[in-house]
This record gives sequence, C-alpha cells and structure tokens, in this order.
Amino acid sequence: MQDAALHPEPAALGESAERLAGADHETSDEELALHRYFLYFMLPLWFAPSVADWWWHKKSDIEHNAGTHESLTHLAMMTVVGGPLTLALLADVNALVLTAMMGGFIAHEGISYWDVRYAKGLRHITALEQHTHSYLEILPLMAASVMICLRPKQFAAIFGRGDEPARWRIEAKKTPLTARYIAGIVTGIGAFVVAPYLEEFVRCLRADPNPLPHPATKPEDC
Repeated sequence: MQDAALHPEPAALGESAERLAGADHETSDEELALHRYFLYFMLPLWFAPSVADWWWHKKSDIEHNAGTHESLTHLAMMTVVGGPLTLALLADVNALVLTAMMGGFIAHEGISYWDVRYAKGLRHITALEQHTHSYLEILPLMAASVMICLRPKQFAAIFGRGDEPARWRIEAKKTPLTARYIAGIVTGIGAFVVAPYLEEFVRCLRADPNPLPHPATKPEDC
C-alpha cells in the first residue's frame, strides 16, 4: 500500500495534461519531461512569433503591396503545420501521425520559401521579420523531433525497421489529454495564431480581391 502511494501508476497522474496519450507502458521520467516540454513550452512558444509575424506584415502595409496572395500563403503554412499538430494532440502518435508531422514540416518549408521569394519583390522585409521567420520555421521540426523521440518504434516502422508494425490509421488515445489542457491550448492557438492571420486575410481581401501573384515592383537582391 505504501509502495503504491510512493510509486503511482501512470493513470494516477490524474489531471496532468502530460499523461502520454496512448501509452501502453509505464511512463519514465524522461518521457514525462519530453511531454511537458512539448505541451507546456513548445506549443505556447508558437504564440509570440506568430503575433510578431502578423505585426511585421501589418507594418509593411501588406494589403497594398504583396496583397491577398501572400496572406493566402500564410494561411497555407498555418494549415500544413496545424493539421498534424491537431492529430498529435487528439490521436495516438503512430506512423501516420509522425509522417504527417514530417510532411507538414517539409510543406511548410516549401511554402515559406515561395512566400519570402514572392514578398521581397513587393514589400520591405525587415531583419526582425526574417528573424521571426527563423523561429516559425524551426518549431515544426522541433515538434516532429520530440514526437519521434517519444515514439521511436513507430518511427522505425515507417521504414520497415524494428519489431513493431507501422500503424497507418487514426487511433484514439488510450489516455487522452485533459479537457482543461485542450481548451486552454485551443483558446491560445485561436487567439494568437488563427485570429491574427485571419484578420490579415480579411484586410488584404478587402484591399486586394485578386488572389493571384502580383508582378514584382522591386529588383530581386538574392
């Protein structure tokens, strides 16, 4: 009885959001640390650079130069990263989710390259905005890397390695995150990521209804 109190089973984590969703083994201290890092540090870390990026766009008068087309690329980047992250939060992290997260990172990099290449011919991109981009670009890679560390067998199974079959389907978490955590992170993402970029899109659409790329008005410098 005393041992049970001193060494509770994983389920005894109760209201802790870091309960490993889908864990079928005793959770180690290292796994809990990685989960806390992902849930309480990495995801909220997206908020500040997202708002900063929106602010740099607003200061550069995006709606009257790069316009709706660039704003659409920002929504696309938010979608390719946000979709896999939503899966990682609500479903068991398996080969499908890991592949989606890695694919989301690659897609984000491709869209990001097009975004900057297009925008720099139409508006001034400051050094601070570029520095903000560096944070937004590396965070999806960090998130995928943490999940790979937490699910090494499913990562190996993607390539036909290891002793565990790859699971290519959406599976419910055996130990879901708490409703309190989900509500908090969804509220934060809505307020600090989705709302700013949607406001930018509406503002651009009103000033520039054309969603197609505009011809460059500035000489390319790289």
